[in-house]
Amino acid sequence: MLWAAAGIAACLTWPLEGQRRTILDAADQEKRKNTEAELQEIAIVERKVMVPMRDGKSMAADIYRPKDTSRKYPTIFSRTPYNFNFWDVRNGVPADMTTQLEAVKRGYAYVVMNERGHFFSEGNYDILGPPLTDGYDAIQWITTRPWSNGKLGAIGCSSTAEWQMAVAAQGPPGFTTMIPQGFGAGVGRFAPYYEQGNWYRGGAIQMLFIAWLYGEQNQVRPMFPKDTQRADLIRASKSFDLAQQLPPVDWSKALRHLPVMDIMKNVDGPGGIFADSMPVETGGAMVKRAPNDPAWYKGGLWHDNMPVNIPGFWFLSWYDVSTGPNLAAYNYVRRTAKPEIADQQYLVIAPTLHCAFKRATKNTVVGEREMGDARLEYDEMTYGWFDHFLKGEDKGLLKKMPKVRYFTMGINKWQSADTWPPAGATPMTFYLSSGGKANSLYGDGVLAAAAPPADQPDSFVYDPMNPAPSYGGNVCCTGNAVQGGSFDQRQIEARADVLVYSTEPLKEGVEVSGPIEVTLYVSSDAKDTDFTVKLVDVEPDGRAFNLDETIQRVRYRNGYDKPVAMMEAGKVYKVTLQPMVTSNYFAAGHRIRIEVSSSNFPRFDRNLNTGGNNYDETKGVVARNSVHHSREYPSQVTLTVVKR
Repeated sequence: MLWAAAGIAACLTWPLEGQRRTILDAADQEKRKNTEAELQEIAIVERKVMVPMRDGKSMAADIYRPKDTSRKYPTIFSRTPYNFNFWDVRNGVPADMTTQLEAVKRGYAYVVMNERGHFFSEGNYDILGPPLTDGYDAIQWITTRPWSNGKLGAIGCSSTAEWQMAVAAQGPPGFTTMIPQGFGAGVGRFAPYYEQGNWYRGGAIQMLFIAWLYGEQNQVRPMFPKDTQRADLIRASKSFDLAQQLPPVDWSKALRHLPVMDIMKNVDGPGGIFADSMPVETGGAMVKRAPNDPAWYKGGLWHDNMPVNIPGFWFLSWYDVSTGPNLAAYNYVRRTAKPEIADQQYLVIAPTLHCAFKRATKNTVVGEREMGDARLEYDEMTYGWFDHFLKGEDKGLLKKMPKVRYFTMGINKWQSADTWPPAGATPMTFYLSSGGKANSLYGDGVLAAAAPPADQPDSFVYDPMNPAPSYGGNVCCTGNAVQGGSFDQRQIEARADVLVYSTEPLKEGVEVSGPIEVTLYVSSDAKDTDFTVKLVDVEPDGRAFNLDETIQRVRYRNGYDKPVAMMEAGKVYKVTLQPMVTSNYFAAGHRIRIEVSSSNFPRFDRNLNTGGNNYDETKGVVARNSVHHSREYPSQVTLTVVKR
């Protein structure tokens, strides 16, 4: 895979994204030296090129292009907040240049650039500030170089992908195609989702961003003088890569701190966009914003009023954060782009963790669940894509590939479709039912074909000081606080504050491929609270593997663009949660299960149940919450079923 730079692999090995260093053995050092030597033989290498932006700041880029100057070349572009310094300062040897070497060998110029406010790039980092103008300016500069053929394709995973869509919507000349991978934090509002770049789910904060920003919002950092010569910057790069040397944090403890707005301060993290009111022009602290705050629409997020009109090759993972919004975004492009461009949108959904596509093996295991052989020829697909759109080499790639290639767990098989969800998918609804004692795995909760005639609500006590813990899940970047993936949930289901509803063992297998929509009828003695849902595949031996999860802060039950609505004790409210999504085959003998609770922490922040701001509070109140189910209150889960 054409990962953006050496630092992207580090995105998968928290805690210091893009900055973790390891001591290399002699063999690795020799391999890197040989790669660098081969690169120097075939490439013109320009490092620490300071590319001017419209406001006078300059962004640092490294450029690698074939030595044959009789031709012009298309560019593969990677724009990243992570460290791509060409020299491994700690080991005193070249960095891994495998990606750069491969691109040049295949006849491409390869440009990697640091985002504003990172490493050698000037200015201050702001996750919602200059990405649109900086991205536009960078592409315009690259595609007008004498060696460029005027065509550029962007690629990257995670933060190296998230800027691509909003910049593409601006239509910079030369931006020909993009390959965004694991791009959730670039997706703002795509109804019915208002995640605002992974910040929210259902109005609750996704706490991964707090841990991630610890290593990224470095507003105070050393910089070289603006007029420093490039030769001096290159020389200095062998001694200083300007990487932060932050102490490791035990995020499993740090994320418990209250108030939430002081978590960064409590670990002595750098100031910045998370909780500080800087820069004012972009709306100030993220933690203080509501899901539909105007500030979310001022910067670099991509929203559903921003059409994209370039071909896209999209990569997602079932156990990544925000797969549902990402699929909504993919469908938006297919629905709104010019017809010929809409037909050039392709999608791959792998059964892996965040940015872990190429970590799939012949015997892939994600968490504790076996997925079988989940490999694909990613390198050939991505280079074949670039050859088609940047070089005009028609080798029949697009005719061979399905529009949607998705992995179905349970049968552990890659499948193909023309749309998402697959054509012919139909809804299947189950209704929550019990005798009023669905608490825990040992309760009487069931998923039935019809709603029960009378309401026997299931109640539980939600104490924000003793939340239901996150165990596995669809997440990234929370360090040791949450391990992503699929794990046996029975230890969570043993809690009295977790309601468990299961079907009888299935007589026939069922493929669920598409959205999972949940509507609950709830009540509480608190002004505000949360309700969480988790979809689970229960095997005949009792193992219960999580598939996806969601949450809804009840104050936003009427919508995120409407005034918040607090609860009244004793009153029943209809709450529709933001959809989950998966592709999973529930084999005969398995059970379909959902868990309902009021917390999934620290995957999501705790609702303190006060009806206050939540982010600036240190004390919560205990809530008694209930889920109602009857013909009057038909709490239900609707699955998207594909018949094979």
